[in-house]
Amino acid sequence: MQFLSRFSPGRAYRDLRLFLGTRRPHELGFLVLAMAITGFFVYAFAHDSAVPVEYKPDIIYVEQWPLSRTDAEIRAQQKIDGAAKTKRLAEIKAAEDERRASFKRLDDRMKAYGL
Repeated sequence: MQFLSRFSPGRAYRDLRLFLGTRRPHELGFLVLAMAITGFFVYAFAHDSAVPVEYKPDIIYVEQWPLSRTDAEIRAQQKIDGAAKTKRLAEIKAAEDERRASFKRLDDRMKAYGL
């Protein structure tokens, strides 16, 4: 911890000014260029690291039914649930078809480039 007690921001600033004052102009230009390139790559990696989460869990809630339900009530509920299931399956199929079509377009573009 003795290092931290000897550190002085004023002394560090004076030392940096002395160091940069003895450099030639082209060396300072290369310093700025190197810092800009490094900063660009740090920014690019930080910007690219923000990936949205695509997975959204599908929560299925279990319904409680009385034991005294009749077969007619069960069939009526199955018709209601069947329509919702058909709609949900149609949405999933449409999303799969769209994804398949986008991959086909990408594949066609790559074949046009000869890849």
